[in-house]
Amino acid sequence: MFSTPLLLMLAAASYVHGEELTQPASMTVQPGQSLSINCKVSYSVTSSHTAWIRQPAGKALEWIGYIHSGGGTAYSDKLKNKFSISRDTGSNTITLQGQNLQTEDTAVYYCARDSHGTGRKFEEDLQVAFCSKNIQF
Repeated sequence: MFSTPLLLMLAAASYVHGEELTQPASMTVQPGQSLSINCKVSYSVTSSHTAWIRQPAGKALEWIGYIHSGGGTAYSDKLKNKFSISRDTGSNTITLQGQNLQTEDTAVYYCARDSHGTGRKFEEDLQVAFCSKNIQF
């Protein structure tokens, strides 16, 4: 049985409130494989929380998780066994790693700075600065 590759298309870097978030242009993975998305930010990752969220086509935003300025992480109960978030404080890079990706994981993935909130309440308090990856099957 053949598997259809996932084509990962990336949006251009966004500049909002003086922040810059960038990531590579594109990548391809196969269903069932793992994924690593790097989001390089212009702020210090030790001074702000950074969240990952996603939005499937035609659906609402879905919170994946976040990494606290102190390095701790929290995840959606639904997605905690599929995704993990890490950071590199030297390069101010936040990484989302996913495993066993399936068609239901097709979405635009966003990295976003939370300048003053909890990382979880993104609808209310996320500073809108995105680094996005469109995962398509």
